Amino acid sequence: MRSTGHPRSWQLVNDMVSDIYRLCTGGESLRLSHSLLSEVKEFMNMIPRDDMERAAGHLHVFKSADVPSALMVLLLSPIKGNKEIAEESIELILSNIEHLPKLTQNLCASMLLEFCRLLFNDTKHDDKHDELLYTSCRELYTSCRNKLGILLQNIAVAHDSRYFEYAKDSVIIEEFLPFVKDLSCTICEGLESNVNSLSTSGEDTEVVLKMPLLLTDIQDFTAFMLHIRRAIEYSIGGKSELPIKNLDDYANQIRSLFDMFLEMLAKINGRLKEEEHFLVLKGDAGKMETEGQCLSLMRELNSISKLFDGAPEKFASVMKSRRVALNSLIKYVKRGDDHRWVLDYKDVTDFESRRHLALLLLPEVREDYNENHEMLIDRLQILPESFEYIAREDPASLRNGLFMEFKNEEASGPGVLREWFCILCHHIFNRQHPLFLACANDQRRFFPNPGIQNDKVEMIIEGNDWKIPTMRIRSEEFTQIWASKVDPMHLDYFGFCGRVIALALMHKIQVGIVFDRLFFLQLAEQSVCLEDIRDADPCLYLSCKKILEMDTDIVDSDALGLTFVRDIEELGERKVVELCPGGKDIVVNSKNREKYVDSLIKHCFVTSISEQVARFVQGFDDIVSERGLRKLFFKGLDLEDFDRILYGSNGEICVKDWKAHTDYRGFKDTDIQICWFWKVVEDMSTEQRRVLLFFWTSVKYLPSEGFGGLGSRLCIVKTHESQHRLPSSHTCFYQICFPPYPSNDVMQNFLRIITQEHISCSFGTY
Repeated sequence: MRSTGHPRSWQLVNDMVSDIYRLCTGGESLRLSHSLLSEVKEFMNMIPRDDMERAAGHLHVFKSADVPSALMVLLLSPIKGNKEIAEESIELILSNIEHLPKLTQNLCASMLLEFCRLLFNDTKHDDKHDELLYTSCRELYTSCRNKLGILLQNIAVAHDSRYFEYAKDSVIIEEFLPFVKDLSCTICEGLESNVNSLSTSGEDTEVVLKMPLLLTDIQDFTAFMLHIRRAIEYSIGGKSELPIKNLDDYANQIRSLFDMFLEMLAKINGRLKEEEHFLVLKGDAGKMETEGQCLSLMRELNSISKLFDGAPEKFASVMKSRRVALNSLIKYVKRGDDHRWVLDYKDVTDFESRRHLALLLLPEVREDYNENHEMLIDRLQILPESFEYIAREDPASLRNGLFMEFKNEEASGPGVLREWFCILCHHIFNRQHPLFLACANDQRRFFPNPGIQNDKVEMIIEGNDWKIPTMRIRSEEFTQIWASKVDPMHLDYFGFCGRVIALALMHKIQVGIVFDRLFFLQLAEQSVCLEDIRDADPCLYLSCKKILEMDTDIVDSDALGLTFVRDIEELGERKVVELCPGGKDIVVNSKNREKYVDSLIKHCFVTSISEQVARFVQGFDDIVSERGLRKLFFKGLDLEDFDRILYGSNGEICVKDWKAHTDYRGFKDTDIQICWFWKVVEDMSTEQRRVLLFFWTSVKYLPSEGFGGLGSRLCIVKTHESQHRLPSSHTCFYQICFPPYPSNDVMQNFLRIITQEHISCSFGTY
């Protein structure tokens, strides 16, 4: 032992094995048990914390001396007290592993795997005449497996195979598959026994749910499967799919894995079918909290399906057939849960589910005002001063939350913050500023200003006749466009805009603007095609459509006189840009016209705004913080979803819904002043109602759900001030306050005053 690198380690394990032998042969149990436990504790305490190589050698001694097998012999010993001593020794090993540094813990994976294998082999036999011993072995196996599952997750993140004494993928599959099958059976039993039972008495229906489906079992299943999936992928040369028809070419274990996938998919399908049934009967009141378990299991089945040809379609079919239950479960997903995979199934999820999952990708707004980023801004300088506060600040500080005040005003709090977002976005996307352009077909929609004009490809369409002018300006409106580049800091402002939009989304504030499809697609890192520019540039869209639809002979006759170039004007300077190398010498004909249109669209709406989009993306990513989440955020939403999240409701404000979500303090809903108030509101225009709502709550654009989507109910408060005072508001608490006005005319006059746009801003108290 002195010749080894770990003499004391060998001494301890030899003493352990010797004590176990004496206990199994009827030795003095009390003294030997104390000695054994002391040796186990000393061995675990001797594991080096900061020297991975020595720690690995130390632990290798434990397995080389076959201590796990010796402890199993002690566990199965018929001598009284030996089972308890073995249990305590194994539990002592597990508890000591938990106190090791994470990387050192991972080195214990091989040891735990040996314990799991030995315990599992003993528990899988049908001979259970000693129920107490069987239960003990099963509990120890579960404890070791749970701990090993945690280590396997850590090892997978580290991408390090040194924690096991073997590296062959076939060995990993062979060692781990028995545990996976066992877990699969346990989970399937849990899914079956989690069936809802009914007891009906008269009109009352009682819903009873059993809860044997454990999240820890699913977590262990996921941990083992992660390594098996990687081993399969590596063993077939990194292929992403394994054709079912060729399964016989691989190990039988892989076929059994596919059969296991099908069985679990059938069970989860049945479980979700039950969920849907009881959703109809009881709604959410009839549900137990199995959301995390079901979705976690579906996430792993989704990953397994990618190994086998045809399996993704089977999984997607179940998703589609159980979309009602799925969307119900998604509502309960919490921040930190890993359910990003659901974003790939937009055709299955509804808007509420997609919005919920997307917003969970953004940072959480903190309630601790002491850590908020404080801003004091002059209303008359809202854009430049906001730029200084947002663009120059460390993103981590902005993610802590915002605290907002306007100079020379006492108001502060969430209401003022909502007002600031709306006013700031109004300035950012104002036509007087050169940063963004409004779409010709939808003035709510914006995309980055490319800063150049294209005036050669325009065509005059008169019936079916075409006239190709040498030079044509689209319209007077377009001649007034200035390049965003006129501002030397324009790219910095795009980064600032990206941060502002991300912060508005993070704070769940609707700002009344939306992005055009071509801009939205680029944020999702998707390609732009002709149909995507329909709203942004309808004239160019129609021209390109005509080019594609024209008779082949006309196009080939060079009647269009087009080559692969684009004539542009930038800051008063005219120049020709080639759409591809040698483009000025390539004539557009019937064979290349699709490529020409595609190249033109890409240059007009991708290449020309690439710098602006890149800086906007950088600003957005500064707030999101984790790389790749912005792409997931936009990819997981449809454009219409994003409209509803950022813009809010585009319909008229429903007075009936408004009244239904309003409480009263000091007034009753039957008081004459309240009747006058709602009558005046009913007679207002849509814009006047928006202004009144903004004055009342600092919310100008309601969430897509209407008033029910606001953070709290609204309130009308009775004051005892002079009847000549205008209404005031506490926007943070959604309160509007006024005295009992003496007549309908007075009420109407005062409400009309505060619904003037220039008066409604910052008229609230706080």
